[in-house]
Order: sequence, then C-alpha cells, then structure tokens
Amino acid sequence: THVLFLKTHKTAGSTILNILYRFGEARNLTFALPTRYQFGYPMLFHSRRVKQFNNAKKQQYHIMCNHMRFFSSRVKKVMAPDTFYFSILRNPVTMAESSYTYYKSVVPAFKKVNSLEEFIADPQKYYSFQERSNHYAKNLLWFDFGFDNNANFSQHYLMAAIRNIEDNFNLILLSEYFDESMILLKDALCWELDDVMSFKLNFRSNDTVEKLSLQARKKLAAWNYLDWQLYVYFNKTFWQKVEQYGKEKMKQDVQLLQRKRDELMKVCLQGSRPVEASQIEDQNIRPFQFGMAKILGYKLNTDLSPSLREKCLRMILPELQYKDLLDRKLFLESKTSRTGTPQNMKNAGAANTKAVDHHRENLGPRQVN
Repeated sequence: THVLFLKTHKTAGSTILNILYRFGEARNLTFALPTRYQFGYPMLFHSRRVKQFNNAKKQQYHIMCNHMRFFSSRVKKVMAPDTFYFSILRNPVTMAESSYTYYKSVVPAFKKVNSLEEFIADPQKYYSFQERSNHYAKNLLWFDFGFDNNANFSQHYLMAAIRNIEDNFNLILLSEYFDESMILLKDALCWELDDVMSFKLNFRSNDTVEKLSLQARKKLAAWNYLDWQLYVYFNKTFWQKVEQYGKEKMKQDVQLLQRKRDELMKVCLQGSRPVEASQIEDQNIRPFQFGMAKILGYKLNTDLSPSLREKCLRMILPELQYKDLLDRKLFLESKTSRTGTPQNMKNAGAANTKAVDHHRENLGPRQVN
C-alpha cells in the first residue's frame, strides 16, 4: 500500500487524515511526516520538509497525507512509483464561507471587512494578491493543487490544469458526498468497510456558519471561478464513477456504512454526539481552536474495555495530537499507556500551543518555490 492524500483546506480532510493515520498505524506502515504539522505550506512541496528524509537512501513511504501545496515531481521523489494519489474538493461557495470564518483574523482581505457579504460585494477593494496569506481568500483549491490562484481564466488554461490533475491523481472525491466518497475510496484501494469508518473531525458548530444571500453566493462562485470550474468538472467525473460502481450497490453500501457508524458512536461516545471543546476536560482529545469557528470534539464513554477504548480513542483523536503520537512512535519509539494515550502525552495541550504559532507562520509567504 502506497497512498498520497492531498489534504485540501476546509474539505473534511481532517477526517480522511484520521482514517489514513489509523490504517497505517494498525499495520505498522511508514509515514512521510512533516517536520512540524504541514509540509512547508503555503510554499510548494519540497522533500526537505519531510522529517528525516534522505534522498541518497532512496527512502519511500507508505503514506503521506498532511497539508502541502502540491508539486508533482518533488512528491514523486518521496513516494513509490505505484502510489495511489487522491484528493477531495468542496463547493467553493460553502468552502469560502468556512475559510472566512476560520482565517478571518489572519487574512488581510478578510480583516478589512465585518462579514463575508461585505467582502464579496466588492472583493477587489479589499484583496491584493501581493499581501501575505490572501491565497485563502481566492481560489484556494486551485492554489492547493499547485496552480496560480490569481491567473486569468481561459478554457485552454482550465483544461490544461484539469489534465494535469487527472494525470497525477487516481481519484478526486467530494466532501458533500463524504460517505459515497469513502465507498469509492474503499473500492479503489481494495480495503474493507471498517477501514473507511470514521467520526467527523475538525468541524464547527452551526452557530458559526454565516448564512449567505443568493446574490452573495453567485458572486462567490464568480470570484472563485477557477475553483468553481474545477468543482463542476470533477463533480461530473465523481458521479460517473458512482454509475460505474452501481447506484443501487452504492446506496446499500452507504446505508451500511452509516448504520455501522451510528452503532459505533453509541458504543464509543458520551451522548452519541459531538460536544463543544470547552466541555472536553482531557487535553489529549480536545480539538485545536482557531479563528471564529467553534470546532467540536467528542467525549468517550467511561465504561469501555481497554481494547475498545483504544479503538474509540484513535477515532476521535484530533490531527495535531495524532501526528505527535505517530511522530513519537516513528522517531522516538515511545510506548503507549493502557488507554492508548501516549505516556509522554501528558503535555498534549502543548501541541495546540505549538500549532498556533506554526499555523500563523505557515500563512505566508504566498509565492515561494
């Protein structure tokens, strides 16, 4: 198994990351991990951002899945020739609303306005491509795939970029149809249904979602036109793959996946539902908070057996803490406690503190190779 997941922003990528982390950890697979929490984003990917990578030794990893700005030729120096490449897209309108809520405090174009409606009413008034971190405000998907998010649109340019993506990626998923996406992923990788089982991670409460007017939604689609065209194209290819899989078979498999998830939530989680981070006393499982978004998490049931607790814990472990866990296992060979929480994770809250500084650091510069 060799898998590369391009983790795009605000597209349910954290949940997929957790799936890949659990799959790899359970099988003692090797991970290409970033030296910190991302591969030098927003700079284009470079192998020097992979922790302890040595090109002279021709190192190759089973899984690479943390945030990066994609650069095919450099990624291929790290991953094996038979690597399965996949990524995930989201409707650019709802994605823009999510980005605004999450990144408002650090993106210059967003800091100048009081609402996304105000920004999109006259985006050129607030947006400058030269300002650090503004890539979060325009064609963010396009940027994550390694293209110029400020390029002028032409049909020729669009199709050249799409051909580039199709040449490099085996599968493009849609966050709006996450369960169908997981069935397609399972089928493509010849995995079992349990391998793509997950609880939704790094998502926010509905009270931080800004309701947009129809006019604002249309303007956001136009402002993010490269992303919009990308989404429209791969929306079509997604449903073509569903057709090939079989609509009825897909419906049955999605229902089974959802039923098994509901059963597991009842077993693992207090109240069988997510809770606000302020209600989670254990720093080891408290999700990282950033911007105006209220990121939700989970509390485990207290009567779980040790083995079941470990399974449930891995499914709710936020990505920063899970990355630190894998970091220790791969590079420090730390042992875990009976609960499945690393013994040296008592200061796990420090992961969130480090991530705040690192997150801000990784907001710029925009164009560096």
